[in-house]
Amino acid sequence: MIGRIRVALVDDQPLVRMGLATIIRAESDLELVGEAGDGRDGLAMLRRTRPDVVLCDIRMPVLDGLGLLEQVVADGSLAGVRMVMLTTFELDEYVFESLRLGASGFLLKDAEPARLLEAVRVVADGGSLLAPSVTRRVIEEFGTRPRAAKPHPRLGELTDREREIAAWVATGRSNAEIAAELVVSPDTVRTHVSRAMVKLHARDRAQLVVFAIESGLRVD
Repeated sequence: MIGRIRVALVDDQPLVRMGLATIIRAESDLELVGEAGDGRDGLAMLRRTRPDVVLCDIRMPVLDGLGLLEQVVADGSLAGVRMVMLTTFELDEYVFESLRLGASGFLLKDAEPARLLEAVRVVADGGSLLAPSVTRRVIEEFGTRPRAAKPHPRLGELTDREREIAAWVATGRSNAEIAAELVVSPDTVRTHVSRAMVKLHARDRAQLVVFAIESGLRVD
């Protein structure tokens, strides 16, 4: 990205916000543009500041993180705002729903500062980043539950190879890991992932995981 990455914080715990603000202000390529203690104030702040990335708590008073995410996704003027959800628990009941709605990733609140900063930079650059432990727990919990598949309306546009790769993405594996399983190059996997995301209108890799799981795609 060109210029500094504009970051906003939404969390009802002042100490958490203070800690995150300290980490962000110490980085020359990041700029803290706003803070809020609940989702309602957070939405007003986001409309005012238009940050690149928001670090947002899931559980908050007045309007929680899920409600704020819905408002952000529905507001066309905030289309460029990327949401990274923060949770205290590896398996929060709202994790899958937030990913389905378009969150760009999840991090545990006790993540190392370097991990948090990596998340901000990756998401600002258009990628997605989920804490590995969260990703695998989400997939185990929601991907293996008996449920009726709800195929994505554009699923038929995927080639067989793109469907296969999307199914592998939904296992939580990286491009390199998928490439090793299929004995192809990581660049080949990356190309198929990108095409699948474009065809399914997935905002990022995190949402592709959700679409694949909901569509019933499985690795044979």
